[in-house]
Formats: sequence, C-alpha cells, structure tokens
Amino acid sequence: MNKIEEYKSEKPGLEVMHDLPRYAEEGWEAITDGDKERLKWLGVFFRRQTPGKFMMRVRIPNGMSNSEQLRVIAELGQDCGKGFVDITTRQQVQLRWFRIDQVRQIWDRLESVGLVSLQTGMDNIRNVVGCPLSGLGANELLDASAMVREYNDMFVGNPEYTNLPRKFNVTITGCMDNCTHGSTQDISLTPAVCPDEGEPVLGFPVLGFNVAVGGKQGSGGFRPATPLNVFAAPSIAAEVCNQITLIFRDHGPREARNKCRLAFLVDEWGADRFREELERRMGCILPPAGRDMTPEDGSTDHMGISAQKQAGLNAAGLVVPAGRISCGQLLEVARLADTYGDGQLRLTPGQNLIIPNVPDARLEGLKAEPLLTELRHDAPGIMRGLVSCTGIDYCHFAQIETKELAVKTAAKLHKTLGDTGPLTMHWSGCSNACGNHTVADIGIQGKRARVDGEVIDAVDVFLGDKFAGMAEREPLTNVPCDVLPEVLTRILGRTPAAVA
Repeated sequence: MNKIEEYKSEKPGLEVMHDLPRYAEEGWEAITDGDKERLKWLGVFFRRQTPGKFMMRVRIPNGMSNSEQLRVIAELGQDCGKGFVDITTRQQVQLRWFRIDQVRQIWDRLESVGLVSLQTGMDNIRNVVGCPLSGLGANELLDASAMVREYNDMFVGNPEYTNLPRKFNVTITGCMDNCTHGSTQDISLTPAVCPDEGEPVLGFPVLGFNVAVGGKQGSGGFRPATPLNVFAAPSIAAEVCNQITLIFRDHGPREARNKCRLAFLVDEWGADRFREELERRMGCILPPAGRDMTPEDGSTDHMGISAQKQAGLNAAGLVVPAGRISCGQLLEVARLADTYGDGQLRLTPGQNLIIPNVPDARLEGLKAEPLLTELRHDAPGIMRGLVSCTGIDYCHFAQIETKELAVKTAAKLHKTLGDTGPLTMHWSGCSNACGNHTVADIGIQGKRARVDGEVIDAVDVFLGDKFAGMAEREPLTNVPCDVLPEVLTRILGRTPAAVA
C-alpha cells in the first residue's frame, strides 16, 4: 500500500475538516504529514516553498462564473493573498499566500457567492471541464453545461466519491471546435450524432456524446483516451460519467502512484470488457458510438470577438498571459462584464477569460477600454496560445520557473518573427504535464540538466503535428533556458508554412 492509501485508510480525506479549528489555533506547524495531504480534499494545499502560506483551488464547473464571484475572488486575493490569482487549465482559480487560520473566512466569502473549494486536489474528481461558450457558441451541437452541473452535484461533498485510486479528470462538451483537450481526460464526452439504424429518429438526428476513457498526460506520458463505442444521450450523460467513476473507484489499481490512473485499468481490461461493466452498472445495452462531430485536426480557443448564436450578441475572449492576473485586473474584468455584458464571465482551458453577451452596440466601447491593452482580445498568435503551469515558485514538483519565462519567451518570439499565426506553446515545470505540454504545437517541459559540467535550468522541447516531417520532431533535450528563444526562433523561422 502506498503512503497516500495508508493515509486514506487511517482517516477519510474530508474528515480533516474537523481538525481545521485546532490547526487554526495551534498554527501550521502542528499539521501532521497525513493531514497536509488530506487538506487537499478540502482544496487547501500546503506549499513547501512557502511554509505557512497556503494555496486554495476554487471549483468553477464548466468555467461558468459571473462578476459577483470573480469580484469576491479578487478581494480575497487582495485581503489574504499576494495580489494576484492564477487561472488553471481546468477552468478554475487558485488563490495563494493565505494562512491556515484564514481558511474558514475565505470559505464563508466564497460560499456567499456559490463557490466551494472541495475535492479540487488529490484523489478526487477535479473540476469538470466544458466548452467556455456552452449555450452561446455558434458552432455548438448542444449545450452540455446542464450535464456538467448534474454530474458535479453527484460528487461534490459526497464521501462516496472521495476515495478514488488517483485524480480523475472529466470533460463533457457539446462544442464542435475541440476546445477542451478531450483526448487527455479520464472521461471524455464529445459531441456526436447518433442515427437509429442509419435513419434519423422521427426525421431528426439524435444529439448526444461519444464516450472515451483513460486519457492522461503525466504518469508515464501522454495516452489518448480510448473510445468505448458508446453513445450517451443527454438524459443519461451524467449517469454514464457517474458509473465510469465508480468503476474506477472499485477496480482501479492502488499500488504504485504513477500507475494508478484510469488508463492503466483500461489497458488491463480492454475497451470491450470496460463497456460490458459499464452496461451492467447502467442496467441497459448502450447504443454504439454515433458520428463524431469534432474536427480531426485543429481546435479553437474562443479568443477574440466572436458572434454568439443569440442574434446581436458577442463574446469577447481576453488573453491572460500565462493565466496569471492581478486582483486589480480581475476587479476591472468584473466591472466590464457588468457594464458591457450581463455580468456573466467564462474561464477557458487556455487560462483565459471571456466576457459574453455583449450587444453589437457596446462592442466598440468595450474594445476601447484601457484594460484591453493588457488583456488583449487581439493578442498575437504566440501569446494567445500561451499556457503555463505554476512553476517552481509555488510547486515543489516543478524544476524551473515557468510563468514569467513563458511570457518573456513568447514576447521575444513575437518581436523577432512577427505574427506566427495560431500557435500554442504550453509550459510544464516537470513531467506531470500540468501545463498540458503534450498536446501543444510547442511543448516545453522543465528540468535541471548538466550542460558543460554545470547543472542549469533547462527544458525539453516537444514539437506537435504542425511540425510533422521536421528532423527536430523528436524532442530537443537539455536546451538551456537562456538560449531557448533563439532555438525556437530557428525552428519557427524555418517553417513558416507550418504555423500559417
């Protein structure tokens, strides 16, 4: 039994809630090693780099928020944090630098606007990802946000779902623009059309989801999710996710932590056996997969100004460089959402923000706001596609600093090369791939490497499908961080067609 399983057998994760008042009084030094891990069930993270200063991850299902919520998050970042917050690739927000005795007051303020931090870490179902333009996007087969909420309500605060073998990532999306990295998820529900024996039912296609399982990035590298040859109608989509989760809970491996993801169970069982078990638990034969409605190549990030399917309304996608935003900027975003939209806000898997429901008549006023020179709707391609993990400043797994370096590198590339066109560059500070570097055009993985007898900050560079055929398609290893911009400039400068 690994150490985390031992901790869970001693005391369930959520029960550390009862110990918080004591730790608030006695101080962080009194927190046991086991409870430092259990606190992650509450969304509270001890950081070795900043002892006594904690991080909290706020759950925002489908990335659907509003000005009231983000205003409270910004105020908490000012009152209890370092004056900034981080937007994550799972469409949620991380608060930093607060003390253990401040947790209760932070929760009270979050709960007053309908937010929680529960089960956002460790062996739990993480924030459920969906299209950030759910219900609004012009290229949407169906609005899946209700299914996200239904599934979310099944497990948040429910002890039946807090003893999974490992973390569990889920996306449910009806968007036909491939905006949620479905291939990397433990469960991926993507838009599909399922005809009845080749003919549309009652003259209309049945809209729903194809189901794939076992995608991952860390724990041995990228493995794409395996299609189950299952079509899930919207009425059963959340329950399909629920039963797959319980299969993982009951049968997933629990020995070596790096081999406890759902992918390893899928590899052991195979898709056919997994589907049979799913159908047994569902109590019915599930229809075969329908016609996949996502593109074979490419994806959309929903940045820039885009017309919604609601006539006369628009969504303004604002780029937040590397996902880090000051609390002052976030307060201003909330003001703009109220002034030019209807107060709604969306967070994206690309660590950016969207102000939706902006009438045509208000667009020019929004674009003239000073904040949009900082969080641009028309950002260059290299900056628009920039994603970064937390980095070594606040994560003990990371090997290098990432966010500042990512922004500086992108800025140098833009200055040297001009407009590269759409291009994603994702940074992970280690092999855990929190920056989703395995699915980017340019993936950066940080490391410490010995170069010319000296141990330095370095990276491995992974080139995606846009660079097929290049000799450098194999990873470039041990690239010193201080020469990375020049290396990437040579790569991009030689392949203008690849990034057009």
